[in-house]
Amino acid sequence: MIRQILEKTEELDRKIEALKELQKDEASHLVRHEAGERAEDSYDGEDAGPEEHLEQWKSCEKELKHLEKLKRDFLEQTGPLSAADHVVLARYAKRPHIEDFIDGLFTDFFEQRGDHLYDEDRSICGGIAMFHGTPVTVVGHRKGRTVEENVSCNFGMPCPEGYRKALRIMKEAEKFRRPIITFIDTPGAYPGMEAEEHGQGEAIARNLAEMSAFTVPVISIVTGEGNSGGALALSMANRLYMLQYAVYSILSPEGFASILWKDASRHEEACELMHMTAEDLVEAGVADGIIPEPLGGAQEDPEAVYAAIATELDSTLRAYRAMSPEAIRADRMKKFREIGRVSA
Repeated sequence: MIRQILEKTEELDRKIEALKELQKDEASHLVRHEAGERAEDSYDGEDAGPEEHLEQWKSCEKELKHLEKLKRDFLEQTGPLSAADHVVLARYAKRPHIEDFIDGLFTDFFEQRGDHLYDEDRSICGGIAMFHGTPVTVVGHRKGRTVEENVSCNFGMPCPEGYRKALRIMKEAEKFRRPIITFIDTPGAYPGMEAEEHGQGEAIARNLAEMSAFTVPVISIVTGEGNSGGALALSMANRLYMLQYAVYSILSPEGFASILWKDASRHEEACELMHMTAEDLVEAGVADGIIPEPLGGAQEDPEAVYAAIATELDSTLRAYRAMSPEAIRADRMKKFREIGRVSA
């Protein structure tokens, strides 16, 4: 259901964007007429009068309002979403990616590259930034948007070099007492032979071990899909928040269906069994809160999502500011020991 709605809204978005460009051109002609200049346009080689430009502008405005209402009507049909719908939205290519979150939430970002051992893995993005006047370290998965970017970022699936780079950056944050904020959005760690030869399992395990002992607060935000150890390697956190339509699980639903039933086509059924939505994970104690998204997903109003994340980050960092380093480490241990407990 949600896939069809997204396809319809994409088509409407293209029409809306084209109309906005046309409306901008008409407004430009009107401004030039008011300035007493002759505008160049395609009206039989002659410039149309200001009345015609104004009529065109009004026509565009009327059509824009109609299309925007039509889009709202489509989005309102989403209603209650299934777990499989959450997966579709979590993987939607137009959702904000880590570069968008960095631009929308932080200032003075300085990217750090390379694991200082072997290579630079573009599927991990990390560095130092300022958040509301506080220096922080930001690390997250990077997928890219175009086909070329997807390939260069390995579709957001890090190799060992990526996890070692992330750990290098986070250990620097521990040394200089900077809070760590991670953004999770990955299908999982890269499962190729080369990654295994370079120590994929060891790299993930080392991240988990080192992060568990950090004495600075670690806050993780699942923004899209967070699958397998590839996601966990950046989310050994004091607090883990999820965007409303994000998912977080032990592996992809396709992988789950392939293992359990030898049939990846049953992935929608697997989504329900895996309890991978934000609501499921808050109930299990894995996630600590849900950050709301607009109808249709975060891409519909990214600024509102950034504002909601900023509010959550601000209050969480303020709480940890008053805690000692050992108390911060103990708080993280307590969180993981209590995951899955059923309250009386």
